[in-house]
Amino acid sequence: MAPSTPLLTVRGSEGLYMVNGPPHFTESTVFPRESGKNCKVYTFSKDGTLFAWGNGEKVNIISVTNKGLLHSFDLPKAVCLEFSPKNTILATWQPYTTSKDGTAGIPNLQLYDVKTGTCLKSFIQKKMQNWCPSWSEDETLCARNVNNEVHFFENNNFNTITNKLHLQKINDFVLSPGPQPYKVAVYVPGSKGAPSFVRLYQYPNFAGPHAALANKSFFKADKVTMLWNKKATAVLVIASTDVDKTGASYYGEQTLHYIATNGESAVVQLPKNGPIYDVVWNSSSTEFCAVYGFMPAKATIFNLKCDPVFDFGTGPRNAAYYSPHGHILVLAGFGNLRGQMEVWDVKNYKLISKPVASDSTYFAWCPDGEHILTATCAPRLRVNNGYKIWHYTGSILHKYDVPSNAELWQVSWQPFLDGIFPAKTITYQAVPSEVPNEEPKVATAYRPPALRNKPITNSKLHEEEPPQNMKPQSGNDKPLSKTALKNQRKHEAKKAAKQEARSDKSPDLAPTPAPQSTPRNTVSQPISGDPEIDKKIKNLKKKLKAIEQLKEQAATGKQLEKNQLEKIQKETALLQELEDLELGI
Repeated sequence: MAPSTPLLTVRGSEGLYMVNGPPHFTESTVFPRESGKNCKVYTFSKDGTLFAWGNGEKVNIISVTNKGLLHSFDLPKAVCLEFSPKNTILATWQPYTTSKDGTAGIPNLQLYDVKTGTCLKSFIQKKMQNWCPSWSEDETLCARNVNNEVHFFENNNFNTITNKLHLQKINDFVLSPGPQPYKVAVYVPGSKGAPSFVRLYQYPNFAGPHAALANKSFFKADKVTMLWNKKATAVLVIASTDVDKTGASYYGEQTLHYIATNGESAVVQLPKNGPIYDVVWNSSSTEFCAVYGFMPAKATIFNLKCDPVFDFGTGPRNAAYYSPHGHILVLAGFGNLRGQMEVWDVKNYKLISKPVASDSTYFAWCPDGEHILTATCAPRLRVNNGYKIWHYTGSILHKYDVPSNAELWQVSWQPFLDGIFPAKTITYQAVPSEVPNEEPKVATAYRPPALRNKPITNSKLHEEEPPQNMKPQSGNDKPLSKTALKNQRKHEAKKAAKQEARSDKSPDLAPTPAPQSTPRNTVSQPISGDPEIDKKIKNLKKKLKAIEQLKEQAATGKQLEKNQLEKIQKETALLQELEDLELGI
């Protein structure tokens, strides 16, 4: 029987150990603490029943359910470990080395049978990036990128390459999740003026010019990130360049593309310019959230037509995390931001809580869909290391601070398969907690000595945009695109101009308005007959209108510039000049 709540695994200078999940948070007896600083890596199996770790001497596997040691392998240099989806194989990777005389090194990627402990196959894998073979969820298929082509193995028989996918130079590939039919997305970078492209194939149909399910080519791509949705019906591609040639961004340039297995593809139109920080699929596979744009960044949920469904407005954020059940979304600002989090109910688009996890370098949802883990880990930050367990309503349920002379390197939840924890009704009331919520100290803005005794004026660098529902209201069609809105405005402007022209042509038919005092900024057509005087009157009225606007801004508390104040002072003279001209008429 699996434990009722997921365990927490903690790795740091204090050693490797496990902690019971909420509500107890006591050290677990499943895994006896391994002290020392030699533990370099650990991993759970996909269902959380097996645990493997490397301690600088051996790689060990234990059963979390019966707490027994299953196997121990003599791999002192192992730095990467991964279980296959059904716990059949443990893949290990050690850094590749060659001898001084230039002879080829020994294979450094090993695949071990978890049941017997025997090594099924060894490969040479020079790069750490994408070191691990990719399995389908039922382990029928396994794939590796070898010398710019993808090799496929079936039923974990690694002595026979069943199929190959060969294009010009495959840089990366991603196998689709879920059951058969299996699909694969491949990325080929552009060269010699040719564009980069991503293609989707269905295994094993790779031959022929029309074998691809979908194809999307694009320029401006030095690297891509490909994200399949859970149902394997579409892929999101974040294409990014290392350098932004326009000079607008230090982080290069990014574009977001949508490719569906039915052949449809589109560029996702993001309303705000700037970097794309994060893109994440909802577990329902029907919508995705993107965080993008220069700070303060925007966050928007899009549907499968790439139309915006809900806009969360702007804020200090650079990451998005859907809960395992997909009913809660956390928008967060970590790294160089203050750690503000916004927890949203995405069914009703209501804000649940706004906790702050200062200095966080790691975030993870608990598999139960209720609890959140945030941590400050070394080497990203070497001070204030520790972790916190939150309830999504904003309460801190548990907090652990590492001693000042120690470091925390890694902390993570024990994974569970989907469906183990049922989705619960969302609550908006903060869960009671014995741990006090620490309000972060907000640093006051620097004020020069000359302004310290004067009243503070509220001035913002950026106008914040509020959240807004982008879904079409009942009775309306789908929301108009940018071009359609532009055309609609043009049409309305033409219509208004025509109506105005008609009223000018038939003044006798127009009803005579009641006599009123003419406001200063009213723009009426001068009728002097002298084009020079007409032009002067028009310019004077334009200046007076601008002065009215400046006075309104000053009334709202906005601090005006010196030249704007001078403009306001000229108002009397301009009024007199206008009066003289109109009397002259």
